[in-house]
Amino acid sequence: MTVVLYTPDTVPDLLSARLRCPDYRQWRAQVQATGGCAQPVRLSGYCHLVDRDGAVLTERSGEILVPCGNRRATVCPGCSDRYCADAFHLIRAGLSGGHKDIPTTVTAKPRAFLTLTAPSFGPVHTRRLTGRGRVRPCGCGAHHHPGDPRIGSPLDPDTYDYVGSVLWQAHAGQLWGRFTTALRRALAARLDVPERCFGRVARLSFSKVAEYQIRGLVHFHAVIRIDGPDGPADPTPKAVTTELLRDAIIDAARIAVLTITGPDGAPLVLRWGAQLDIRRISAAGTRELEDPDAGQISDAALAGYIAKYSTKGTGKSEGPDRPIRDLAHVEHLDLTPHHRRIIDTVWTLGGLAQYAELNLRKWAHMLGFRGHFLTKSKLYSTTFGAIRGERRTWRLSETLAQLGRDTDDPNTTAAGLDSVTVINDWRLIGIGHRNHAERELALAIAERNQQHHQHRRTTHREEIAA
Repeated sequence: MTVVLYTPDTVPDLLSARLRCPDYRQWRAQVQATGGCAQPVRLSGYCHLVDRDGAVLTERSGEILVPCGNRRATVCPGCSDRYCADAFHLIRAGLSGGHKDIPTTVTAKPRAFLTLTAPSFGPVHTRRLTGRGRVRPCGCGAHHHPGDPRIGSPLDPDTYDYVGSVLWQAHAGQLWGRFTTALRRALAARLDVPERCFGRVARLSFSKVAEYQIRGLVHFHAVIRIDGPDGPADPTPKAVTTELLRDAIIDAARIAVLTITGPDGAPLVLRWGAQLDIRRISAAGTRELEDPDAGQISDAALAGYIAKYSTKGTGKSEGPDRPIRDLAHVEHLDLTPHHRRIIDTVWTLGGLAQYAELNLRKWAHMLGFRGHFLTKSKLYSTTFGAIRGERRTWRLSETLAQLGRDTDDPNTTAAGLDSVTVINDWRLIGIGHRNHAERELALAIAERNQQHHQHRRTTHREEIAA
């Protein structure tokens, strides 16, 4: 196998050569169609559109590029931007309604936005501001600047509980499950119904996203909504108010615990941190989340806030974005000593038989967190699959419209327009662009798309404000 090294001197030559290629316009159109994907899947084959009579309406053959679909902005900015947009619509649908089976009346239901944090495993370097904007002294006595790499790392690494923090992180998803169970119990107690009967009078709907703190531990941002037993279209019991929901959340966060066995065989109790933030969700609010005196957030601002964090990685330090095969790989990564020690701890615990079912080494690059970044309850809103299906249907409708076909056919379905059959036959020929120059051009296309989308969002907000 020949390894080609690209140096800063060769990249301009490759860019110039690619721009002069006869097929550049065709290649650029394919990259544009992927949204500027940084590592597309390259396929070769054909696609036919056939009508009910078996006639081929259009065909396409040769090589195509398919977006990788990675949600992380550090891996693929183009696909990350699309994932963020899909996440925004998924979350917003559960907040504002108006999407298929989600009525607009959900805005009147008891709702809350909460943040659940990890407990303390030892004092860390911090940078906090006073009410006048001055930097408070850290526990180490220093006044840290915003980019100080020590922020989030332990004041004393030798006494910091790395084992406890990794095990908490590995079980964070299960602890969230304990929280939702405790919340249903707290709501049932306030409604004066047995716990087993809660589902007959109300339904707990939610969406949540995990965000890494600088110290390398996740916290959960969640939207909680109380529906009737049949879902968002069913009226919520009148006894359930926003104040009642808030009190139930506080109780559930306090009593939700998970007991596991530590490496030494002793019981280890996992619970949420003392810091709990709960805010009202306003359908027509205009104040932003960062306003400390608002106490509420509009549904549009909240959807954007949560969607933004669904594309982030493990924190501000440049951590790994792909699974770690061996610890020798870690030596070549740009990590803080704190994050490096977390990964070492994950790797060590992953080698113990008692934690074999956790498969920790597979999640070493995620600092031990094994859950999905964005999850939701069944009837909170629409799904990623439905959103992507609508996008495919729209594209197929556009193709049929160009062919002069009637896209308003009553037999048309969201699954793919029954009036035609799509026949695909593709085989994998590679992953990623052929050279660094193509990747750079794709990243430039993705950046331009992001700037265009940001301009549209800014213009839209200004029009609403006016």
